[in-house]
Amino acid sequence: MTSDESIEEFAKSRGLGELATSMGVRVLVATADSVVMSMPVDGNRQPLGLLHGGANVVLAESAGSLAANIYAQPEAYAVGVDISATHLKSAIEGNVTATAVPLKLGKTIAVYQIEIRDESGDLTCVSRLTCAIRKKSQAK
Repeated sequence: MTSDESIEEFAKSRGLGELATSMGVRVLVATADSVVMSMPVDGNRQPLGLLHGGANVVLAESAGSLAANIYAQPEAYAVGVDISATHLKSAIEGNVTATAVPLKLGKTIAVYQIEIRDESGDLTCVSRLTCAIRKKSQAK
């Protein structure tokens, strides 16, 4: 997929899925080079009042998965097969923003690095997502 207009259309029509939507995840930028998403800390905290680590992973996988599906379109789709996340700093308020950029784009595998930052620009989490690229004829 190449044009910014077709990418934006694809991102809107695909949606984010029920989990990311319920967590307040929003697409800020979706291009062939990167995907940027944000999520509020409010409503996604663990009992100590910090952003839940699992919420970071949802945000990271949402950004990386959308990026991989933009790469795979129109003849294929991408599904996550592995994700890791290292939490570096706690977020307690405001929004966090994830930026997904490709590390490797192949015929059957796409790997993305996702950096999550707080509103001050401090790095709070780094994540790596590996997606399998499947031909649409291989669906399900």
